[in-house]
Amino acid sequence: MKKKVLIVDDDARNIFALKATLKAKGFECISCMAATEALDILRSEQEVDAVLLDMMMPEMDGYEAIPLIKRMDSRENIPVIAVTAQAMVGDKEKCLQAGADDYISKPIDVEKLLKLLQDI
Repeated sequence: MKKKVLIVDDDARNIFALKATLKAKGFECISCMAATEALDILRSEQEVDAVLLDMMMPEMDGYEAIPLIKRMDSRENIPVIAVTAQAMVGDKEKCLQAGADDYISKPIDVEKLLKLLQDI
């Protein structure tokens, strides 16, 4: 059965590129451009195996969204992979402290991402 990944990014180009890459590798993808929309999707009964969450978004960023996702009934164990353009010292720790299960920086290393997703 295909794993379904929810891609959350405020840049449609990033969503387009990730979707194309992941679909080519056999993943099913759904996407949205805001964390609030992602929360709505995750509140629904829709099956989602992992979340790729851009950490820097307007309105609600990933640091706010991850704890909300992890507090949802039936979603507390969903793997959330933080995606950030700022590969600064301490960023990975900050993402993990917010509750992310793993971390990847932009530009995304596709092989690394696939490895993370295969482990879920």
